[in-house]
Amino acid sequence: MIDEIIKAVKKNGDILLFAQDPAGSASSKEGRANYVTKYDVAVQQSLQEALLKIMPEAAFVGEECGCQAYNGKGWAFIVDPIDGTTNFMKNFRHSCLSVAAAKDGEVVIGVVYNPYTKELFRAIKDGGAFLNNEPIHAAAGHLAEELVTFGTSPYYEELIDQTFETAKKLHRASLDVRRSGSAALDLCDIAAGRSGLFFEYRLQPWDFAAGSLIASEAGALVGQMDGSPLQLGCACSVLAAGPQAWEDYFSLDAEK
Repeated sequence: MIDEIIKAVKKNGDILLFAQDPAGSASSKEGRANYVTKYDVAVQQSLQEALLKIMPEAAFVGEECGCQAYNGKGWAFIVDPIDGTTNFMKNFRHSCLSVAAAKDGEVVIGVVYNPYTKELFRAIKDGGAFLNNEPIHAAAGHLAEELVTFGTSPYYEELIDQTFETAKKLHRASLDVRRSGSAALDLCDIAAGRSGLFFEYRLQPWDFAAGSLIASEAGALVGQMDGSPLQLGCACSVLAAGPQAWEDYFSLDAEK
């Protein structure tokens, strides 16, 4: 199944590479700075068709066009056709396609593809994580030795102050902080050991499903901001870190 998923994802990556005036095709969705382009819709429709050919009985959970929610039973594909739509609109060239396959509420396959860099991240449950067929591993260092990446939950203005207070705390405790605009790629950067900790206070399942498996299979710890498990059926916070950085994060408040 993963080979067929990868084939579909790579094929649709070309839609991003050759898109013409993506900003001109954008329309607003609910929430601050929340956009969809015709390319988001085109990629999702193409992936939905390809993935349901692989497994017709699976549910399809996608960011666009009101696809069904996942009830945690049976198989489901959880898809973000373009994670980093605002980056895509601005030709920032840091966006990706994210596809997860879940069975009975647990992600068992994750594929994230950045067509701009040709980086293909993948994982199968209990099978390790890979970047372009090479094994990858989460960083082992202390938080003070690692970069921190974070998302600003831009659609939810009520989370701005909390987000930047946490970013300030982590800036002081880490090597430095970064903001990329793609949660899926941030999670893959955790998996590849490029950064030591990632957080965002509210993400949808299609934002984190594939990347969270890739990060955990690379040896990172992944959960919500309080350490509890992620929820595939609804929006939730996301925290991912190498084991030592995870421990250091939860010790920050205890030290005060």
